[in-house]
Amino acid sequence: MKALIFAAGRGERMRPLTDHTPKPLLAAGGRMLIEWQIAALAAAGIRDFVINTAHHAKLIEQTLGDGSRYSVRIRYSHEGNNAEDALETLGGILQALPLLGPRPFLVVSGDIVTDFDYATLRNRAARIDTGARDAHFVLIDNPPYHPQGDMGLGASDPLAASAASAASEESVATLRPPCLTYANIAVFAPHVFAAEKPGRRRLFPWAFQLVEQGRVSAERYPGRWYNVGTPQDLENLDRELTHRPLGRGEARA
Repeated sequence: MKALIFAAGRGERMRPLTDHTPKPLLAAGGRMLIEWQIAALAAAGIRDFVINTAHHAKLIEQTLGDGSRYSVRIRYSHEGNNAEDALETLGGILQALPLLGPRPFLVVSGDIVTDFDYATLRNRAARIDTGARDAHFVLIDNPPYHPQGDMGLGASDPLAASAASAASEESVATLRPPCLTYANIAVFAPHVFAAEKPGRRRLFPWAFQLVEQGRVSAERYPGRWYNVGTPQDLENLDRELTHRPLGRGEARA
């Protein structure tokens, strides 16, 4: 399974730190934010990466290179050379599709840090590959900045639940409350994007149509998950990781 890491945006709320450094290259706990993602994904056996770039694109590409220093392969979906060129999340996926191939792929944000075990998504991808689902979303409890949530968990999926290797219960995503928040972690079948026009577009609300069609499975993740949006978030995360390092999903350097 390939992984697309979103890294093209400016990180407006993180300014002035992001004026000269792209947000994914900011450091916390002795490691750049995007390195936490690369390490966790590599620990799950995911070795083939696509990273989209726009804001300070050359700096990201020069810093991460071809991925050999992380024992992975990195290719870049180049959207431009400044923040204004960034295509947002859906547009970024559409631009990167030729690099992602015909099989289900993972998408994650380059500015979240989590101990979620990405290896569990291999089972979700296999289900999607059979045509049983079009996507799988990881959800978290609503953070203070997003109390309304995005979607809920409907009836559990008995076929998925019976899979011996399923690490957590899988449900059908629903737009009915109570709602949880999208964790910026998902697996998609490439065909769901086949009819979409390229351009600057966000993944949501577009993806809600897949939920309405009953084609999305979802799970609630109760573990550690950090969205780094502001300088204070970065400072808090640095302090947290210094005193309490990540566990199972994180690959030690």
